[in-house]
Amino acid sequence: DFLGRLDISLGEIMSRGGSVEKPLTGIKTKKNSSIIISAEEVNPCADTIAFRFSGKNLDKKDFFGKSDPFLVFYRRNNNDRFIAVHKTEVIKKTLNPVWKEFKIASRLLCNGNYSRDVKVECYDWDRDGGHDLIGEFYFVLKEANQLRLPASFEKKLKKKKYTNSGEIIMTKMEIEEQASYMDYIRSGLQLEFDIGIDFTASNGDPNVPTTLHYNGSGQQSPYLKALLAVGKVCQEYDSDKRFPAYGFGARFPNGLVSHSFHLNGNPDDPECFGMDAVAGAYLHSLQTVKLYGPTNFAPIIQLVADYSILLMLTDGIISDLAKTKEVIVNASHLPLSIIIVGIGNADFTAMDELDGDDERLSSHGRQAVRDIVQFVPFSQFLSNGSLTQLSAVALAREVLAEIPDQILSYMRANKVKPNPLPPAYTDQACPPRYNATASVKSPLNGSKKSSEIH
Repeated sequence: DFLGRLDISLGEIMSRGGSVEKPLTGIKTKKNSSIIISAEEVNPCADTIAFRFSGKNLDKKDFFGKSDPFLVFYRRNNNDRFIAVHKTEVIKKTLNPVWKEFKIASRLLCNGNYSRDVKVECYDWDRDGGHDLIGEFYFVLKEANQLRLPASFEKKLKKKKYTNSGEIIMTKMEIEEQASYMDYIRSGLQLEFDIGIDFTASNGDPNVPTTLHYNGSGQQSPYLKALLAVGKVCQEYDSDKRFPAYGFGARFPNGLVSHSFHLNGNPDDPECFGMDAVAGAYLHSLQTVKLYGPTNFAPIIQLVADYSILLMLTDGIISDLAKTKEVIVNASHLPLSIIIVGIGNADFTAMDELDGDDERLSSHGRQAVRDIVQFVPFSQFLSNGSLTQLSAVALAREVLAEIPDQILSYMRANKVKPNPLPPAYTDQACPPRYNATASVKSPLNGSKKSSEIH
């Protein structure tokens, strides 16, 4: 149900100390409703905190059985309000639960401030959503290895024999420093930029002006526009500017069909020095080979090495989808990112499937370890067939949108740390780290009823 609306700028929120309360509009009610909005600058700290908790002798809340406990973690904002940021799984029918280990971003739990206290509530789950509060406690990350909090809850403290509502035991609290994408770049991460261009017949006769490979009368083909626009952005991440460049789906004069031929014509070395050399090799290949088919991605994907960014330019009519999915799933644990740029206005459903944003790619019952594909339809950035300065910026942003996270996911999964930076470099984003693996116990306070957990 619609409860009302509020239009407000971030500037207004911050100018009022980062917290405002405003009435909701857009609906007539007898009761005036308002909404509280809090804003806080996000700390760039990238640390992740690993926790493991268990409970001991928790209060019994169910009349016909034991409790079904779960934990809710709250961050204290600058305005001293608490907001729920994490909820554990429910452990059924026990007073001594052991919850699964979980990880949470430091900036989400405490905004990178390890002196800020964290609030934890322990509830007994109820099917109707009216979860019973078993108790609550607070802890400070910096002091977690010395945590001994007294139990205090007003209603139960009035009872002489009340001690606490059980104990929550922190069996693990480990702060894991997470390097950022720029940490790897600054410390010398070398990326290789590879290129694959579609030379299949579905692109049309390159001598006909309306087709996707036509270059003539001062006109650049959509392929050449995309190659130069995307390539000149990606080339800045390749230190030596030597780009292995391949074509696929072409037939040579001798009748041989290749799905991974070298654009430069050198059978021993596919590298072109500079993006202009790649463009020249592409134009030369159009004069020496015949567009043929089928459209097979897999052979080129299997060629790349090191941490490579593979740019694939294609009209989207893929012939070996099943094989390509299998190759991508197999390569998802390797240092590889694939950018597929769709040329023309064909049906790119298959490309969207390879891009695992909505659903992780799978093949033969195996799921990709991580998403390594980004699909970008080039035509969406063209205005009357041309790429404007603004649309070029938007294209670059879209093409590179997922590369940093893809590189980080590989580095973290393989525990690869950045090389040490020069002594002059300092990073004040996060305070000193604190690790605690010894058991930490906190008694729980009190009991009340909650109608909803967010």
